[in-house]
Amino acid sequence: MLGHNDGKDLFKARFEAHMTLTQHEIEHYREHGYVIPRYRLPPALVDDLRTALDGLLARYTDVAQEDLANPHMLPPSEGPGTNPFMRTARHPEVLDLIEQLLGPDLALWITRVLCKPAAKGREVPWHQDGEYWLMRPLATCSAWIALDPVSTANGCMRFIPGSHKQQQLYRHHVSNRDNLVLNLELDQDQFDEAQAVNVELEPGQMSLHDVRLIHGSLPNTSGQRRAALIMRYMPTTSHYDRSLVDQRRDNSPFNILHQPLWLLRGVDRSGQNDFVHGHAQWHERYAQGLAPVMESEG
Repeated sequence: MLGHNDGKDLFKARFEAHMTLTQHEIEHYREHGYVIPRYRLPPALVDDLRTALDGLLARYTDVAQEDLANPHMLPPSEGPGTNPFMRTARHPEVLDLIEQLLGPDLALWITRVLCKPAAKGREVPWHQDGEYWLMRPLATCSAWIALDPVSTANGCMRFIPGSHKQQQLYRHHVSNRDNLVLNLELDQDQFDEAQAVNVELEPGQMSLHDVRLIHGSLPNTSGQRRAALIMRYMPTTSHYDRSLVDQRRDNSPFNILHQPLWLLRGVDRSGQNDFVHGHAQWHERYAQGLAPVMESEG
């Protein structure tokens, strides 16, 4: 028989395992353009993600660690043994959070591992995600999940609260600085950097942010790696319009044209989204799977 405190602890564990956004958290997202939910990924899933990340970094060395695209396409991406990146993207509690912000019809259109190595992780300049992306109407919620402890010292995300509220894209320019992960940078007269907030997270914590929120991150000059998984969802009332690719100005390390869309909840309300395009290309890219992770001795 459970004691009084045991019963309370069990209730608390069950409640926390099914946390949705409170009204206050939803209002914070609408007002400030981001929120850090109370919900955290289960520790066992975080461990699986970290192990898979080690195998990913060991196997695929042809692109920079700071931007490994679409690890959810590693085999298998569905069915028994689904890779942990896709398991996270499909995690019911995560989708519940996104649904509260975007509505019941959801498509996953990209995931990325953002892994800033210790001492040499590059800067992400101030920018708006919507400057890069192809869906119209422009709508995405990004779930940024910490896999390592994330601090100001190792290059945490930085947000300009409320910068999404005008519902516009501000003026960017192409930057040729060689220490940048992205090459489209917001003009300095378009925002006030003094308003920036640093988003420090523990492993399993996440932030959710709006497609128009101004954000960036400093380089990692610390002795600690900063790894995160980012998953981007759009409402299917938007159309991922691949014909817009020629309007892009950046030389992103991943091909924005061939992103593989997945319908994860509801139906395609636009009736225009292609959920086949790009899948074969990314399955081929990751056909080797993950490199085995060697256990340390002693």
